[in-house]
This record gives sequence, C-alpha cells and structure tokens, in this order.
Amino acid sequence: MNFTTYYSLESLIKAGKKSARDKHAVSVDLFDTLLVRRIHDPDLVKLPVARLIAGLAAAKGRSWNWQKIQSQRDTIEQSHRVTTGMKFEDHEACYPVFMRELLAAIFQDDYDESLLAQVTEYELAMENSMLVPRKMLVDWLRELAAEGKRIFIISDMYLPSSHLQKLVDHAGVLDLVEAVISSADTFLAKASGKAYPMISEKYSIRPEEWLHVGDNPFSDGMRAGEAGIEAIIIHDPGEQQRKSIVKRYYNYSDGRPFWRGRALQQLMAPLEGENLPNSPLYTEGYNFLGPLIGIFVQQIAELCRKNEITKVFFLSREGWTFKRYWEKTAPFLFPEKNLPETEYLYVSRMALAGASCAYQGLTKANADIAFLPSGNRDFRDVCRIFSLIPERFAEHLAAHGLSVDTCLSHIHEGYDPGDRKRFDTLLLDESFQAEVKRQTADANQAMQRYFEQVGMFSHRNVAIVDIGWLGTIQRFLFESIAHRADCPYCFGYLFGATRGIPYPDSDRNMISGVMYDRNRFDLAASTLFYAQDIFEEACRAPHPTLNGYRLTADGYELEFRKTDDDIGQAELHQDDYFGPLQKGIIDSAPRFGAAAALLGYSFDDWKPWINYLLVSKLAFPRAKEVANIRHRHHLDDFHGSKKPKADFGKGMEMLWSQSQMQLRFNPLLRLKFFFSHLRRRINE
Repeated sequence: MNFTTYYSLESLIKAGKKSARDKHAVSVDLFDTLLVRRIHDPDLVKLPVARLIAGLAAAKGRSWNWQKIQSQRDTIEQSHRVTTGMKFEDHEACYPVFMRELLAAIFQDDYDESLLAQVTEYELAMENSMLVPRKMLVDWLRELAAEGKRIFIISDMYLPSSHLQKLVDHAGVLDLVEAVISSADTFLAKASGKAYPMISEKYSIRPEEWLHVGDNPFSDGMRAGEAGIEAIIIHDPGEQQRKSIVKRYYNYSDGRPFWRGRALQQLMAPLEGENLPNSPLYTEGYNFLGPLIGIFVQQIAELCRKNEITKVFFLSREGWTFKRYWEKTAPFLFPEKNLPETEYLYVSRMALAGASCAYQGLTKANADIAFLPSGNRDFRDVCRIFSLIPERFAEHLAAHGLSVDTCLSHIHEGYDPGDRKRFDTLLLDESFQAEVKRQTADANQAMQRYFEQVGMFSHRNVAIVDIGWLGTIQRFLFESIAHRADCPYCFGYLFGATRGIPYPDSDRNMISGVMYDRNRFDLAASTLFYAQDIFEEACRAPHPTLNGYRLTADGYELEFRKTDDDIGQAELHQDDYFGPLQKGIIDSAPRFGAAAALLGYSFDDWKPWINYLLVSKLAFPRAKEVANIRHRHHLDDFHGSKKPKADFGKGMEMLWSQSQMQLRFNPLLRLKFFFSHLRRRINE
C-alpha cells in the first residue's frame, strides 16, 4: 500500500509538508477532507430541496408532496447510475441531467430551464451552509500555492465541476486551485481508480511527482497507490465523534421533541475556523436569543401565508433586529420567495400616542395607560405622553375642579379618588376633546403621509410585528388610521403578549403573542415576565427613540430623541454594552435558517425546546448569566420622573434584580421566585 493514515490534521500536514517537497502537484479530496459537513448524512441536504420543489409544484396546481418528490428523485438518480454502470466501471450520475428529468416529470408543460436554475441554486446554497473548510488544510494549501505547487481538488460526486467550483469558491480557496475535477463530468471516479490516469494525462502530471490527500482508504488511498501516486489519509476520531453526536440528536428528535432544539443548536455550532473566542454576551446572543428570534420570525412567515398577508411592518426599535433576522433566514426557510413585502416602520409609543387622539380624542382607556408607569402622577404626565400643551387646558381643568398638578395616580401621595372621577368626567367634555384633537391633528397628518409613503394603505392585510408586551404601539397605530376607508386589516404578532390591560380586538385589529400569550396558559413561556427588558434592549435598533411626526409644507419629518442628555448617554452606553450580544444574534441568523430548513420543523415542533430554554435561562439562570445579560440601563419613554409612595413596590422584587451574593449563595432563591411566579399565573 502506497499510503499512510494519520489520526489528526496536525500529524497529516506535518507529514504532507515533508512529502510535498519533491512533488509538483498536490490533489485534495473535497468532502470530509478539505470540507467537513455539519450534518452526519449528506443526503439530508436533499430534503429541503424536495420541499422547495413541492412548494413550486403547488403554486402550479400540481399535487406532489415532498416525500414523493424525494422518492422519485432517488429512483431517477439510481436509474442513471445503472445506465452509467453499463458503460463505465463507476456507477455515477450527473446532477443537472437527472434533476432536469425529475423536474420535467413533475412540471410537464410548465417546465423550463429557469426552474432547474432555481432548484440548483438552492441546493448549492444548502450544501454550502452545511460545509465548513478545515482551516489547517486551507492554510497549508496557501503555503503550497505560494511555493508554486499545482493544486487540484478531486471528488467522486454527482455534482459536476461547474457546481463544485461554487462550493470551493464559498470555502475561499478557488483562487489557489488549478482545476476542480468531478466524476460527474467523465464518469471516471477515484473509486475505480480510473480518475487518476485520466487526470495524469489531461493535466500532464507524472504520478511520482503527485501527492494526494483524502479520507477514504480505498478510493483515496489504495486506488491512488495503484496509480503510482503517494497518498496520505486522514482518519480523525474527533470529527467522527462530532458526527456521531449530530446523528444521535437527529435520530432522537424524530420521536422526542426536546431533541429537535438540540439538533438545531448542534447544526448551528461554529466549526473549524469559525470557532473563534468570543465574549459570553456574544455566545448568549448566538445560542439563546438568536434561535428564539429565528423561531419567532419563522412562525410569523407561516402566519402571513395562512392569513394572506401581503406586507409585514416590523415596528418599534426591536423590529429592526427582527427584520434583519427575517432577511437572513428567509432564503433558506422560504426559497419559493412567496413571502410578503417587509418594511421597518419608524414608530414608538410616544410618537403614536398623540397621533391616536386626532380623530377620537383622548379616551379613558388611553388615559389609564398613561398612569401605568409608576413615575406618572398628574395631567402634566398625560400631556407629555400624548404630545399636548398643558397650559392650554387650564380653563377646562378648572371647570372640573382640577389643575395640571392634581394627583391622578393612586400610588402617589395626595391622591383623592374624587379627583380621578372628575378627570374621567373631563374626558367626556366635548370642548376639552376638541382642543385635544386640534393639538394632535398635525402630528396625525404627518404620520399618515409617512404611512402612505411606505405602503401601509396599499394592502388589504398587513402584519404588525413588535416585541410586545401590552400591544400599546399597535393600539395607538390602529386608532390613528381607523378613520380611513383604506385602513388595512392589522394582524398584530408580538414576541410576547403579557396583556396587562385589555386589548380592543376586532376583526380589523387583532394581536396575538407568538412565543407567549397570556390568553393561553403556558407556564414555561410565561417566564418571559422575569426579564422583559432584556429582550427589548437586546433587539433595539441603532438609532434614538422616535419622538414624533412633524408636518411640513411638502410632507413630514421624523423627530428623534436627542442623545446628548443623561438619559441619551445612558442609552448609548447600553447599546455599546449589548453590542456583542446583538452581533451574536445576527450572526446566528443564516446558521439558524439553514439548520431549520434542513430539519424541516415548525413552531409546534420547536415548542418543547423553547420552553426549556426560557425556563432554564430566565427562571433558573446561573449567577454569571444574570451578571452578563442583565441590562445596565433601560429607557421607558412613557415613564415620568415623579416618585411614588415609599411603600410602593414592596413584594414586587424580581429574580433578575437580586444581587450576585444572593444568586450565588441562596440555594432556594430561584425556587422561591418560581413558586411565586406560578401562583400569580394560576390566579390570573
């Protein structure tokens, strides 16, 4: 045998460097040598392709489920291999040939070459997503190229050379290679040994001047040796162990739903040169928050299809991250490209609150919302939230025995229930409401101009996507446009719907929580209550809060909050601190999209794993996790500066606000808070 087996890349490359000194050419096997697969079984990459074809067929009115398509593909491919075997020793097939036959059989008169191009592009994208170059081998190839060695990549594969070149290019080594050679082009493979003489003759390589590197002892080792070529073989136990773990998780996931999430995480895990040292915050973004957001946007896309939604508006500052995640995952999860349009909408509670009063006035429900934050006390706070000028209401307030400084919140000193009743009566005063409408009319008009520009009124059904929690932003948004005849049906999808106040659902305006909804008892998902602010800060857009819409002579202007005061500087500090966390979230998006597409699971399939993640990370976190993930600053634009009564907040402590000493050394602390949380959820 003219080959040697090595059990680590280090030893193989060390030996290879010695052997390559007197060689003119070095060839490398592609799969499982130069490139390793994230998945244990390469045939699994075919499954999302079958699902794509099934979707395209359904759009043409042809009823083919993906399992039948995959079976037909296997049958046609095997038939081609049998036919090839009648003329060649290697039973090989050629992807463009058998895939063209498959698509023609499915689509018949609707088939054209663009269909083959679309399917091929997606299959290569899925292949690339599951392939990782071995960094040490790539570095060695660069050294060889610098020394003037001729480098070839050889593969026994049904993908022709033109397709393999795209995989090699994606790995970043195509510029080093003289040729990429595939058995699909000639039906002469390494397995029979026929490829080696053909390559030797075609590229004028003398066997004694040729070193071959591969992983298969038979086709890369023995057959190369028979052709007079020195070969070195990699047999990596660590790589085999990794694949066995993936296989175990994948097989478990078939009947045990929890393992579906573990299989997802394993397929997303960075390998080889991707696996770089990162901060704990980056890791939390990549492994925890990123997949949760991925499952969230995957479910939104499915809901949009179900409800015939043609445009998705990602709201508030968290929508910035949701939209970016959507864009990076959609090419893998929804390659048919039959998704709705998307738009990031510049809105905020502060910007919409005033605009919502332009036609309906200030409603009692909305006024009550103003007093939910503990820092809001009086009519000045109402005016701050709804963009009103308090001095212009002096006469209206006086007529009802009130002033701008009358305490209207029961958690503040000086509160008189009679004053709150008089305030409710004030809201029924038509002259008061006329002034409210007058002051907010321009903001509403500016907002409508903005919404018209972004296509809000050009669609019958739109999705309104936000982090949550009360649905206040969508409430104000819908109330601002409900008067229009072309007001769309608004389907609100929140990451979590805590519903602390009743939401005015109607057939034209509804909300539902995707990861959690208080209207559905879901104890595990309700642990979102533990750390709502963290999700907001982790997903926040890199721009200041929108304060309002200003009407101009030729349109509108968006007015953003200044960042030069203490609050603005604190917000910038928080953005900087969570920078690695947000990078981890976004970096996880394409890996999530590819892994989820390959596994083929839906939201219900992921749910047991979602529950595990939320409970373990939020209700029973490690002390170090709390120290890392807990936000440093959180801006609540509705929250005023007034101090509530001294006893306010007693008994409302949260686990994530506890000291590191308590978290580390109080063994029953987490159970105490969990049982308290459980009791509140049961009593709701």
